[in-house]
Amino acid sequence: MTISDAFTDLTADGEELENLLATLPDQAWDTPTPAEGWTVAHQIAHLAATFKLAGLAAADAERFEALKSRLSPDFQTNVDLAMAPYLALTPAALLARFHEERVAADKALAAVPEGQPVPWLVRPLPATVLAAAGMMELFGHGQDVYDGLGVQRQYTDRVGHVAFFGTRTWDFGYQARGLATPDVAFRFVLTAPSGREWVFGPADAAQTISGPAVDFCLLVTRRRHSDDLQLTAVGKEATEWLTVAQAYRGPAGPGRRPGQFATAAA
Repeated sequence: MTISDAFTDLTADGEELENLLATLPDQAWDTPTPAEGWTVAHQIAHLAATFKLAGLAAADAERFEALKSRLSPDFQTNVDLAMAPYLALTPAALLARFHEERVAADKALAAVPEGQPVPWLVRPLPATVLAAAGMMELFGHGQDVYDGLGVQRQYTDRVGHVAFFGTRTWDFGYQARGLATPDVAFRFVLTAPSGREWVFGPADAAQTISGPAVDFCLLVTRRRHSDDLQLTAVGKEATEWLTVAQAYRGPAGPGRRPGQFATAAA
């Protein structure tokens, strides 16, 4: 896994989820997922809206900034308004729109000249980082779909981009809870599904998190409780971080309960 693979891997992750969705009968889109009040359709509507926003940011910065200026200060209001048009669609139409928004975003991000930042909701990001953010969204909301349907997910080394994004946004959990961000450096030593080792952060950091990369991704997307994951923390701040980790902006939400899922991902 290298950062240059982000666009190709973003496409592959999207196609994988679409392949699952294409097999579902219409009634399965109403299946509840572990996110309270959200069905499979809600998860895909959210992803479609997110990719639409990312595609606009990459393709037309001026229009994106104009849209951004009209957003409500209330996070949930923005989420609900963005999802509403997609939730009004039939399952087949929603899948088609998800595909359309995803492909447009993939192409727009890949076309951004190297070194040119892409405007985003908090601050501009390199296109590769925004692609990793897209993979984080696909990982988290896709996990809810798999869990809701009772389908075992097969993980690949593409999760490396999600892990990278999770280490880059390690302070988001503190900010979401109004907590002071500790003035420390973290080192993350993660094992890929293939067995490769990925290391992020300074070698001399006293605070370390180690374990399977998939477990780390499940933690920072809050799709599993830390008690159910095979992650090891060394250091006071690292141990506390396991309880607040999240890789996305906005409210933390309730996350998942300890023991809600019988086994951690392998």
